[in-house]
Amino acid sequence: MRKVLLIVFYLYNLVAFGQTANFWTKKNDFTGLKRERAVAFVVGDHAYVGTGIDTAETVLKDFWKYDQITDSWSQVADLPGSQRRNAVAFAIGNYGYVGSGINSDSSNEPGSAKLNDFYRYDPITNSWTGIANWPGGGGAGVYFATAFSIDSKGYLCGGKFGPNSYSNQLWEYKPSIDQWTQLGSFPGGVRYQLSSFSIGTKGYVGMGTDQDLYNNDFYAFDAATNQWSAVSSLPASERAASTCFTIGNRGYVCMGTNGGLLGDLWEYNPDTDDWSVRAPYGGSERKGAVAFSLNGKGYVGTGKGYSGKKQSFWEYTPYEVLGTNHLSEQISVYPNPTNGIIHIKTISDSPSAYNLYTSNGALVMTTNNPKIDLSSLPSGNYHLISNSLNGMISSSVEIIKY
Repeated sequence: MRKVLLIVFYLYNLVAFGQTANFWTKKNDFTGLKRERAVAFVVGDHAYVGTGIDTAETVLKDFWKYDQITDSWSQVADLPGSQRRNAVAFAIGNYGYVGSGINSDSSNEPGSAKLNDFYRYDPITNSWTGIANWPGGGGAGVYFATAFSIDSKGYLCGGKFGPNSYSNQLWEYKPSIDQWTQLGSFPGGVRYQLSSFSIGTKGYVGMGTDQDLYNNDFYAFDAATNQWSAVSSLPASERAASTCFTIGNRGYVCMGTNGGLLGDLWEYNPDTDDWSVRAPYGGSERKGAVAFSLNGKGYVGTGKGYSGKKQSFWEYTPYEVLGTNHLSEQISVYPNPTNGIIHIKTISDSPSAYNLYTSNGALVMTTNNPKIDLSSLPSGNYHLISNSLNGMISSSVEIIKY
């Protein structure tokens, strides 16, 4: 039986800043070396990106500050302690926190060590201070974990202890007493390369892998009650090594790997517990990137793509979060579901291009023809992205091919 799908495009008028919502803008490249598996945090109006592994497979400990106004990067003090990759980072108040990880390209290298040390960064003095080591896993360290912050506390969840040894532990860091406390375990089971974001008093943790399976499930941790609850799974490919950020009361999941590389973007609404597909990443597909948000915009960059490690960065402008008035109008796509040709009908001027993506975020085709033949494509769900005449991504729709 065919499913009936109501197709509505939301085309937004130009906001006060002269932009259209739901699009990516290329920013200046990260000034540090190309890298993947780095970390990022935000304090005030600046973001900080560092650590990771470069094109020579050298593990790093440098840090760089991003200025949103000037779209520029400048180097700050290196992280103390060992170089590291697959560490975690979070921010609380006026400080950034970085720790855990592994100090080598391969865990089999001589001298390779998992890390449990943590450091606090003060942007005013451009200096790092050691804080309490993470005590989980018997104090032996962890890498490939995820971290988030809620109010005045930081949280570390999951990760990898070693070959075929993974974690479901959740630990809370309280800076006022410089102490870690173990809380209820992540209900999704042991896994690493998982991702997280926080909205209000809740942290949302999910995806990742236990080496055998990729996942797309998500769980909410309520810091007010210290309880976990299941929320809607990501309605797209299972994945790991994705990157997440928060804008207002929306969480975002971008890219990752499911064996291949992904380039999609999904927005989570905690009020309705549902996900919406958004404009795919402006650059190439990749995994192991970093992300952060500044003043209502999301930023995603670095990582590893099919052509190697990256230093490019893109800025995401979301729907509605800016709080400006917008105009919506209906555009129809028919027939939908379809096994052949679809027709796109719009009241406004025709977009300059339509981009068709798989549900995994892979680009299938680009055309400016409002009549598209899908007969040669495999059955499944696809996402059609339209570009306005100024090149900005302005709307998207799901298409079912049977």
